[in-house]
Amino acid sequence: MGTMEQTDQVVSRLSKLEAFKERFGFDYPSGPKPERTARQAALFALEHEQELKENPRAFEHEVFSLAGRILGMRRFGKAAFFHLQDQSGKLQAFIEFSGVEPETFEKFKLLDIGDIVWVLGPLFFTRTGEITLRVSKVELLSKALHPLPEKWHGLQDKELRLRKRYLDFIINNDAKERVRKRAQALSYLREFMNSRGFLEVQTPIFHPIPGGAAAKPFETHHNALDKDLYLRVAPELYLKRMLVGGFERIYELGPCFRNEGLSTEHNPEFTMLESYQAYATFEDAMELLEALLPGLAKSLGLSQEVVWQGETVRLEAPFRRLAFHDALKTATGLDQKSLESKEALLRLIKERLEANVPQDSSVVALQVELFEELVEPTLTQPTFVTHFPVEVSPLAKRSKENPMLTDRFELYLFGKEIANAFSELNDPVDQRGRFQKEMQKRDLGDEEALYLDEDFLHALEFGMPPAAGLGVGIDRLVMLLTDTPSIRDVIAFPTLR
Repeated sequence: MGTMEQTDQVVSRLSKLEAFKERFGFDYPSGPKPERTARQAALFALEHEQELKENPRAFEHEVFSLAGRILGMRRFGKAAFFHLQDQSGKLQAFIEFSGVEPETFEKFKLLDIGDIVWVLGPLFFTRTGEITLRVSKVELLSKALHPLPEKWHGLQDKELRLRKRYLDFIINNDAKERVRKRAQALSYLREFMNSRGFLEVQTPIFHPIPGGAAAKPFETHHNALDKDLYLRVAPELYLKRMLVGGFERIYELGPCFRNEGLSTEHNPEFTMLESYQAYATFEDAMELLEALLPGLAKSLGLSQEVVWQGETVRLEAPFRRLAFHDALKTATGLDQKSLESKEALLRLIKERLEANVPQDSSVVALQVELFEELVEPTLTQPTFVTHFPVEVSPLAKRSKENPMLTDRFELYLFGKEIANAFSELNDPVDQRGRFQKEMQKRDLGDEEALYLDEDFLHALEFGMPPAAGLGVGIDRLVMLLTDTPSIRDVIAFPTLR
C-alpha cells in the first residue's frame, strides 16, 4: 500500500484533522443528514426574493439543512464567504463569529476548500444580489487531505482529467452535465422502446463463442469450469435465440467489449442499444430511428437542429436514403463496371488515398476502404446508407433485387456511423455458409471474422421469424447530441493508455 505524499498542504490538512479529532471527537460521522438541496434553497429564495431583499431576516425561522463540498472560500478575519456544492448545484454561504456559538466558529476555522460539510441556517440576499445561506451551525463530514486543483489551471491536462475523473467532476460542471445527459438519454431510450411494446431483456456478458459483430474479442478464463470465455462483442446471437423462443419485440441496453484501438470515436467498452422486432424489415428499423432520434434530442433540451463542433444537422424525418454503390459512384466518379474491377479500385486508392492496401484484398474490401475514406466524412445530415454487400454483412438477409447485396443500412450523422440494422437472415443453410466463409477469413488471419456458432445455427433450424434487428452506439450518439468532441468525455471512466 502506498504512502500519502507529504506536501505542506497535506501536512496542514492532517494537522487540522487531528485537531478535529482531539477537540470535537470527529470520527467521520454518518450525519447529520441534509434535508434540502442547494437548488431547493435557491428556489425558495427566488420565490420570496422581494421579501428577503426588503428584510434580509424576514425568514429567519425557515432554516435550511444542506450538505456538500466547500468550493472557494474568502475569509475576512471573523467572517467568511464560501460556496457549498451538492449534486443539484452550488450555493453561497456566509458565517461570522458574532452570529454563531464559539465552538461552531472554531470548527469552521479548521475547514479547508474541498472538505465535505453539513450546514444549517436561513437564507438572505447579499448587497450584490447573490442568494446566500447564513450559517448558524456547521459540521465536518469528511476531510479533504489534498487541495483541489484550480479550475482553469490545475486540470488543463486532458489525460490527467480523465485519469483523475473524480477531480474533473468536482471542478468541471460540464463533465458532470455530460454524465447527466447520458443518463437522461438512457432513460428516454427505455421509455421509447417500452412504449412501442418492446421488452427489455438481459443476455450474457461472457460468451463461449464470440459473435454478432466483426470485432476482435477480449478473452478470459473461468477457473472453476476450466473454460475460456469471451466478453461479448454484441448481444445479437442471444437476442435472436429469444426470437426463436417466441419473444417478438425485445431490446437490450448494456455494455459490449471490443479489443480494438482507441480514438475519439472508439472505446473498448461501450454501450449499445440492440433491438429485434419480429415480422418487420430493415425499413421498419429506419422508421423507428426516424421517430427515436428527434424525440431523444427533444428529451435533452435540443430542437430538431443539432450542432456538433460547428456543424448543424436537422433531425427531421424522412432521413436521406443512399445506396452503398450509388454513394461510391458519386464519390469516385467510377461506373458500376469499374467499381467491380479490382485493378481500377487499387489504382484509385493509390491515387486518391495515397494508401497501400494488400494486393490480395477482395473487391468488396476495396470498396469498403473507399467508402470509409471518401463517403463517410461527407454524410453530415442524417443519412441511411443501404444495401451493403453480402461479404461484409454475414448476418443480414439478401436483397431480393440483387442477392449479392443485403437489406441492411447504416445510419450516419455528422459523418459518423451511429446505427447498424438489417432484415435478419433466418435461413439456417445460408447462415451456415456465411459462417464458413467467415471461418476461412479467420484461417487467413482476420481476427475480426465471425466464429461458427453451432448452437445458434441449431436454434435457427427450429425456425426464426422474419425480423428487423437494430444496433445503436449510445456513447457516440450522446457525444454528437451534446456537442462533445471525444467519446471519452461522455463515458464516466473511459479506458486510457
